[in-house]
Amino acid sequence: MKTKKIMILTLIIVIFGLINVYSSSHIWALYKYNDSYYYIKRQAIFACIGIIAMYVTSRIDYHVYKKYYKQIIIGCFLLLILVLIPGLGVVRGGSRSWFNFGFFALQPSELFKIGMIIFAAVYIEKNYYHMKKLKYSLKLLFIMGLGFLLIMLQPDFGSGVVMACSIVVMVIVSPFPFFYFIILGCLGVIGIVLMILSAPYRMERILSFLDPFQDPLGSGFQAIQSLYAIGPGGLLGVGFDKSIQKHFYLPEPQTDFIFAIVAEEYGFIGGVILIGLYLSLFKTVLKVSQNVEDLFGSLLMIGIISMIGIQTLINLGVVVGLFPVTGVTLPLMSYGGTSLTITLMSIGILINISKSANNML
Repeated sequence: MKTKKIMILTLIIVIFGLINVYSSSHIWALYKYNDSYYYIKRQAIFACIGIIAMYVTSRIDYHVYKKYYKQIIIGCFLLLILVLIPGLGVVRGGSRSWFNFGFFALQPSELFKIGMIIFAAVYIEKNYYHMKKLKYSLKLLFIMGLGFLLIMLQPDFGSGVVMACSIVVMVIVSPFPFFYFIILGCLGVIGIVLMILSAPYRMERILSFLDPFQDPLGSGFQAIQSLYAIGPGGLLGVGFDKSIQKHFYLPEPQTDFIFAIVAEEYGFIGGVILIGLYLSLFKTVLKVSQNVEDLFGSLLMIGIISMIGIQTLINLGVVVGLFPVTGVTLPLMSYGGTSLTITLMSIGILINISKSANNML
């Protein structure tokens, strides 16, 4: 029953995402490509590929990932290194984060998030009762930090934060002492401050977050236009496909700021319903994780759903002005082939694990 619920909630969000990718993108697509269906056609293709991937991973015994976890994490690290090489990695939006294969582009950081979660699940299971000692956690934290560094070299701060926070959640459910979290948290804050100070564009994002109207046509433009979309939506919204902000005011609204268009067209009620779907998905997966037959499967579920949940939280926070702009997509909703496909693939892993939990009930 829980397995079907996870699948149904996922498909509802994906279908709603396709509807809103079309609504938010067709004006820009017609202008840029002379084809109003450009983005929705590509997103629909990747949705089909993603659903097939979800079906495949739902049929693969999740213990396979435990068997090959070293090969998986090494492969993910190699991809993160290769993408930094000019000529192999493609620059988009100022970040060398992509491999271009013609019809589609692959973002290695998305694969690394899954690979790191698998590695962490295996490591924590093997060292569960030793996690009370800091030295047993250092290897995991070092691997995570190395991956974070490679992602930051692209740079892709948003993906790095999502990955790191997902691993932290997995460590939290282990016997890792809370005192160490305080120390690591302080070190993390210092590191983030140094990264912000080291890159002028990050400092601009922080300043525009604090007061977007100080540079309304520059660094604060997206944040302001997002709020201008949400405001008129009111309780019930302006209606499907009647958004004003998608008419060249909010840049490429089908990507990171798609929720702003949802809030404008469907209003507060529509936004709450969408958030409710996500919360129901997260709650269902977390409940299932408590009944999984082994610790590895439970940790894997917690890691994957934490990744999706944290990314959702950050994206929604950015759209409504609670966080600085980070370039993080809304899972299952935003336009983006790699993100959609890999998210669906990871949900397929959740479905496979949930089958073993259902057998326990």
